Amino acid sequence: MSIIVLGTVALDTVKTPFGRRKHMLGGSAAHFAMSARLFTNVNLVAIIGEDFPAKYIDFLQKKGVILTSLIKERGRTFKWEGEYKGDLNTALTLNTELGVLSAFRPVVSEGQKKIEYIFLANVDPDIQRHLLEHMHSPRLVGLDSMNYWIHHKRGALLRLLKKVDIYVANDQEARALSGETNLIKAARCLRSYGPRMILIKKGEHGVIFYSDKFIFSIPAYPTDRVIDPTGAGDTFAGGFMGYLTWAKKINAASIKKAIAYGSVAASFNVEDFGLNRTSRLTLDDLERRLSMFRKLVLF
Repeated sequence: MSIIVLGTVALDTVKTPFGRRKHMLGGSAAHFAMSARLFTNVNLVAIIGEDFPAKYIDFLQKKGVILTSLIKERGRTFKWEGEYKGDLNTALTLNTELGVLSAFRPVVSEGQKKIEYIFLANVDPDIQRHLLEHMHSPRLVGLDSMNYWIHHKRGALLRLLKKVDIYVANDQEARALSGETNLIKAARCLRSYGPRMILIKKGEHGVIFYSDKFIFSIPAYPTDRVIDPTGAGDTFAGGFMGYLTWAKKINAASIKKAIAYGSVAASFNVEDFGLNRTSRLTLDDLERRLSMFRKLVLF
């Protein structure tokens, strides 16, 4: 079983109270792949520029990520620079360079078009729609977005929401798109836009899942080592979608376990800069922490 993820592969520059790292491998698709790879084959769809270091391509390949649809074009790679202060919950964006991402149109092979599990990570909703329209028989489609697209491409995002099964948003995004401050009301509103399942990420406060059949809430795994939260949401999505792809069934039990796996994967992500921690992550690591997590939330 395989999953295909469309998103960004970026060069990130991040500053936190624990230091600064320049031009690390990052991006929504890269972070997603580091946790999803533990469960299934990951086909990555993204674009990079001429300045993208060859060592990062080698790194992704060694991690088993399938790069058939990683396009390299003339120009500069997408770059993001941000800084975290205080409780490290919110990044202050200092600079964004779109580079080749501004003209990106995903191209996938005929074999990849048959992949049934799809995740549209954070990127322009028109690019997400372009890929989805070329997929033959999706079984499960997940979608992520961000405030920029909610404010600047709301119409395109709402049209796309009618075509997906799961919408993943953080609490700020859920409130912005729904117009509701209460998260359950926000989830109910987002459900009315089309997706049959809504996942709202609340950072260190956990996750809420909403569907017509059941509502589920789980806290974040408690950790006192938070070095760099960049990509934690994408890592969560990778663990969540990766497990569902491996399980081959979508019911209440598998969804709850997938959320737990995603939460635990995200807890590893924040423990170091960039992909440093999740690139060393094994399924055994995930299982051990999941066992501890289960004891913490059981009552």
